[in-house]
Amino acid sequence: MNEYVTQYYRCPESYIKFTVTGPLSKEEGFFRFGDEGLCYGQLARDTPSPTPSGKLCDVISRTSHDNGITSLPFDVRKIVDNLRLELYSKYSRHDESLLTSIPNEIYYRIRPLLPGGVRRRLQKARLSNWKTLKFPRWPVDRSVDLLFEQLLLVSLRSQRLERIPFIWFWPDGAPSCAIMTHDVDTQVGRDFCPAVMDIEDVYGIKSCFYVVPERRYDVTREYLDSLRNRGFEISVHDLNHERNLFRNRKEFLTHAEKINAYGTEFGAVGFRAGALYRNQQWFDALKFSYDTSVPNVGHLEAQRGGCCTVMPYFVGDILELPVTTTQDYALFNYLNTYSIDLWKQQIELILEKHGLINFIIHPDYIGKPREWGVFRDLLSHLVQLASRNGLWIPTPGEVNRWWRQRAKMTLVEDERGLRIEGEGSARARIAYASEKEGKLAFEF
Repeated sequence: MNEYVTQYYRCPESYIKFTVTGPLSKEEGFFRFGDEGLCYGQLARDTPSPTPSGKLCDVISRTSHDNGITSLPFDVRKIVDNLRLELYSKYSRHDESLLTSIPNEIYYRIRPLLPGGVRRRLQKARLSNWKTLKFPRWPVDRSVDLLFEQLLLVSLRSQRLERIPFIWFWPDGAPSCAIMTHDVDTQVGRDFCPAVMDIEDVYGIKSCFYVVPERRYDVTREYLDSLRNRGFEISVHDLNHERNLFRNRKEFLTHAEKINAYGTEFGAVGFRAGALYRNQQWFDALKFSYDTSVPNVGHLEAQRGGCCTVMPYFVGDILELPVTTTQDYALFNYLNTYSIDLWKQQIELILEKHGLINFIIHPDYIGKPREWGVFRDLLSHLVQLASRNGLWIPTPGEVNRWWRQRAKMTLVEDERGLRIEGEGSARARIAYASEKEGKLAFEF
């Protein structure tokens, strides 16, 4: 399980020495490992809580040390997988009954006949209890990242180290990263893409457009070239943007073959499922380099749950770039908000953990003056963060390339000192983790 920590930080293996105090409980549930964040899984000598509410046991005091090796009352791998792969909830595991229930079937059969206003009211009513949900934590859940911080702190203490070197998360020492993505859901959105590209070029931002390959609108070579020739990226958005992609394993495999073929045809290496419906355990059938279908917090999504991290992570061979901010559709239609205040709050929380700030903005919904103004305000705020704080604003494809390079880099310690080896290492930076006032602190 030590490799999960070394992969996250890209630090030498000699600094990470954990083992499990067993046996573990049969039951899985929620508990704490430190003051912040929640864990989900099995425990040794304790019974975790079946719900995230109430007073949860904090097991950080259950650790023990012997010759620099720390014994933990849980398996790091299982806890991290349970959170990132959304195995803590039946809603996150994409229970087929949730998609094939009678109310859902009735709604999706009559949905094409319903006016937009009626659809929005029904959707809002269905999600009306979102404020009562305790986990993942709104508006950004950083449980995985907080767990890794605590584990690094424990390593510092158990081995009596002043600091631990690691490869910094982003190239050229950038404090964090932001990407702009656009789901093109309808012909209206497709036809509005030039205006979106024009305004982003004004702010010096290149984004990625997620194109629905079937039924919604004509995807012509001229349209794809109009995006690519201006330096913007293209990814595949579902197959036909219906809600049944992950409903049935056999059907999914058939659809995945078509989706993969469209990826080849479009020259796309990224994918996102319609409405963020997902089952990460099936991602192995998708032949893409990266995916962006998993929300950090899914309270306002058709499928709830969330991966509880603000960092990219691998699901098999696919790199997941989690959606870490609220979608524009939810902002406008569920929260009735036409400012960037919530986005600014989420950005600050992500920046605190040096994470990935990932936006979904639909060309379909920002054509009116009020929504357009919100989009401009967001672009302006991101550019200010880039100028003032060094925020890196690449395309998703650039993040994918960097994160894959970083995953293969090695931090070498020898008589000549510290150095980073591997492709892309010229842009990599050595950082140090140390303890300051009981918290983990980073410095170059």
